[in-house]
Amino acid sequence: MLGQRLMEEQDQSVSLLERLVQHARATAAFNVYFGRGRDRFDVRGRVAHESLFNVANGSYRGPSTQQGYSPFSTWTRGLAWAMLGFAEQLEFIETVPEQACEPCGGRASIDAMLLDAARATCDHFLDIAAADGVPYWDAGAPGLQSLDGWRDRPADPFNQHEPVDSSAAAIAAQGLLRLAHVLERRGSASDAGRYRQAGLRALDTLLAEPYLSVDPAHQGLLLHSVYHWPNGWDYVPPGAATPRGESSQWGDYHLREAALYVKRLADGAPYLAFFGPESDAGLGPA
Repeated sequence: MLGQRLMEEQDQSVSLLERLVQHARATAAFNVYFGRGRDRFDVRGRVAHESLFNVANGSYRGPSTQQGYSPFSTWTRGLAWAMLGFAEQLEFIETVPEQACEPCGGRASIDAMLLDAARATCDHFLDIAAADGVPYWDAGAPGLQSLDGWRDRPADPFNQHEPVDSSAAAIAAQGLLRLAHVLERRGSASDAGRYRQAGLRALDTLLAEPYLSVDPAHQGLLLHSVYHWPNGWDYVPPGAATPRGESSQWGDYHLREAALYVKRLADGAPYLAFFGPESDAGLGPA
């Protein structure tokens, strides 16, 4: 896998590893904010759903979104994708020989970039999720101003102002747990513990009512997932002002994967990553 190459236009050879690193660096540079004065909206860890570029010269044009509230607010499922993606790439790059990383700037450089982005996005999630680890669908959604103290109490999937997104919580929980695993192996026990507890808190919330479906007639597993609230594609029950009660394939999948992840760790089973088990991936204790 590490040495695999593809053939592009005019039979040009393309390294999959180089493409992975290029994409990760571009995502970190343009979709993740680090609180370093990039613009007036530069809050560390927040993310833009999309980044737009000039197709003629490749210059950056600005942030955008389709499923979030605005280009300058954080769509929480997009944040969760970033959390998990950077954490999993951290796990992967540890398995890549240094020689293979040299054309991409070396493993230390790649690792530092991934770790910076993973920690920033995970920290921001801890800032904008409700107390039980479940976020509302967008951290800048205007109806949140009507939910006094929403950060300091459990999320309310039945409120009439803004929907929660349980699928974002399921994805984020796994990102937090995987980042904790990386940090623990590197000797950062206190930081690892903070992320692990946050991930377990979110997962504990999702694996119980009102988020876990207990109706045998319901075809989903994880309730109160949001798909595309700006376009109105989510079911709003009669008498309600916000969607609730729906499941999604990404919510159900990541809840199952996160639950299996925790169970395997609790049982002392081999650690699983997207690229193989611990014995193959080299993810044993550092």
